[in-house]
Amino acid sequence: MATQASEGAGEVQTTPASQLAGRGEVQAASHPEWTGNGEVQNALGPQSTGDVAEPGAVRWWPELSAEHPLRQFHDKLPSILEEAAHSEIWGIVLSTSTTTSSEKSIPFTTALILQKFLRANENDVDKAAAQLTGTLRWRREFDVRKAVEEEVFDHDTFAGLGYVTVVDRQSEDEEGEGQEQGKEVVTWNIYGAVQDKKRTFGDLERFLRWRVALMEKSLSHLSLASARAGPIPDYNTGGADADPYQMTQVHDYLSVSFLRMDPAVKAASQRTIALFQAHYPELLSRKFFVNVPTVMGWLFSLMKTFMAKETARKLTVLSEGRYLVGELGEGVPEVYGGKGKALEEVGETVRLAKREEEEEEEEGKDEDATEGG
Repeated sequence: MATQASEGAGEVQTTPASQLAGRGEVQAASHPEWTGNGEVQNALGPQSTGDVAEPGAVRWWPELSAEHPLRQFHDKLPSILEEAAHSEIWGIVLSTSTTTSSEKSIPFTTALILQKFLRANENDVDKAAAQLTGTLRWRREFDVRKAVEEEVFDHDTFAGLGYVTVVDRQSEDEEGEGQEQGKEVVTWNIYGAVQDKKRTFGDLERFLRWRVALMEKSLSHLSLASARAGPIPDYNTGGADADPYQMTQVHDYLSVSFLRMDPAVKAASQRTIALFQAHYPELLSRKFFVNVPTVMGWLFSLMKTFMAKETARKLTVLSEGRYLVGELGEGVPEVYGGKGKALEEVGETVRLAKREEEEEEEEGKDEDATEGG
């Protein structure tokens, strides 16, 4: 389906403008921070100083001069939050507070989010601010948290289509011993698992809610709310590989026909690409298209010559799934050439239930409400 690179994140409560108090600090009582796994914690410290509460002491981004784009972007944050009427993104509640020194610092997790939007817009502060405003507004209107934490998706429609794993990247040394090369968050899109295109893609809005829920589950494994790696370098500094807060995507096209794309599939693909490009910037490190027919691989290689260099660098086409082990290491499932367990065994996915199970659950809620009344 999708052949572009910009796919990337649970949702929290709306942030009314009236709750932006004093010097622009966000009040703790009204702004829980959703960590991406259903847990909620206060966004501010016990003294309500406006600092983002993280495990242990509050962590700050390195100090910034008044001319630094990130500092200028953060100065716009109070008006952005007021206009969007929302403050949560990817499990982080954005904070408008700073340190009091002349070269101010920003709460680490807030700066991390802002830096991604800056890098996506080549350090253009106004464009980054416009994109962030639109993203926050969309998260409020789409109600992302509901899609992730509350909604149950139809098993027969979405089962087997998407998984999230954390792959242990390992390689064997000369003695045959495994050596761990780190961990990688991977989202798997298994298009060959689609049994009924009309059922899966016909209800476009439902498909998008499922796809966003899967993306948010992937983001929860990046643990942005308790980020432990260093700051993301400035735009054009250190390259894309220097951003440690990114994930990998695998698109498996086994048994998928490329001769003619179903109109419903095409519409879903286009909407997904547009949505992820707009609202999940700088979250993708690499994207693999596997089990792609050789002729399509040639065509894709030609298309890459017309793409931006940084975009093309992230995309890899593999004619057979078993070659993926050479890219992601032996932690991938055996079907992809590795030694890991099958996705059905280890992969996480969104909440699924048979239609009758959903109906029984709703009936139970209605009965509880009646008894409670």
